[in-house]
Amino acid sequence: MKKFIVLCTVLCCLVSLAFAGGAKATDTVSIGAVFPLSGQVAFYGTESRDGALLAIEEINASGGLLGKKLALISEDDEGNAEKSVNAFTKLNTRDKVSFVLGSSTSGATQAMTALAQQAKVILISPSATNTAVTRTGDYIFRACFIDPFQGVVGADFAYDTLGSRNAAILYDAGADYNTGLADSFRRQFQARGGRIAADEAYQTGDVDFNAQVTRIKAANPDVVYLPNYYNDVTLQAKQLRQQGIICALVGGDGWDGLIDNAGDEVLNGFWSAGFAADTTDPRGRTFVTAYTSRFNKTASQFAALGYDTMMLVADGIKAAGTFDPAAVKTAMAKINGPYVTGNIRFDENRDPIKGAAILEIVNKDGKLVNAYKTTVNPK
Repeated sequence: MKKFIVLCTVLCCLVSLAFAGGAKATDTVSIGAVFPLSGQVAFYGTESRDGALLAIEEINASGGLLGKKLALISEDDEGNAEKSVNAFTKLNTRDKVSFVLGSSTSGATQAMTALAQQAKVILISPSATNTAVTRTGDYIFRACFIDPFQGVVGADFAYDTLGSRNAAILYDAGADYNTGLADSFRRQFQARGGRIAADEAYQTGDVDFNAQVTRIKAANPDVVYLPNYYNDVTLQAKQLRQQGIICALVGGDGWDGLIDNAGDEVLNGFWSAGFAADTTDPRGRTFVTAYTSRFNKTASQFAALGYDTMMLVADGIKAAGTFDPAAVKTAMAKINGPYVTGNIRFDENRDPIKGAAILEIVNKDGKLVNAYKTTVNPK
């Protein structure tokens, strides 16, 4: 009888521990993240992941969200569409997440949108700017401005601020991001009265651009638009300067990370960004200070967008009063308020209506830095 009582007591303890463990597990809500953490555009992904991680740490430090702590489960897609699908599938089926941040590039993000919409998982990208990204359905959001706006910003800046009238374009014809920016820049610059003196394309993976540069030089442009990622722009700027093309270079947010990989050939370069690290906005300054303290590096626009991406989800959850993604997506669509990258409100396609900063690459004390030039707001 004593043995039976002891056995029952042990079993009861084990059951209690099991329930306690289960209760403890439900105290944490997992947030998925799919970013390029390795590969050619790893800078974008690691920065956005770190920004999102900082946001989660601040949320947890202030008591969590609806009584729950948050945890980030990060997957690496290497900027590859097929790997982004695999990462999303793992997060959805194995980790059972209801919210996924990512990816950094348009192509990788678009590979996940139909899956997210079908699974009723909120997918929000910090930096996928292609127009088509959010068109899949009402569970898809983004925190960044879109390609047409960014291309228009580049064209208006070149025409109005730089006084350019003859532009050359050199872009990757095999990438949605690059072609989207090139198309919108081309249309806007011509609409303003400017002339496209040279329109040159290349294929993803190319490293020798001298043939295109030779044709650009013959066209004698007063600005060259490079709507490409920083690894390509590093080579392109060098080859442009080597052939004696000294005019201004203009690009999009894919230039983030350029100054860490290039030399003086990128001086007289300007690019549209979602955030300026030298911002004077109090909210932005607070973020920069916290990010620098946490990661011992300067906050990039991708870090700021990653932070805002997580905060947009958190604010949607708070407004909905639940973690149910169906309710959260409705609440997120109604957001209109200040964030690190500026005031954000969503249009009918869940694209944020917000301004773009123009940054100039300058030499400060022997080091290349991105200096805030101006802000262009949507009209």
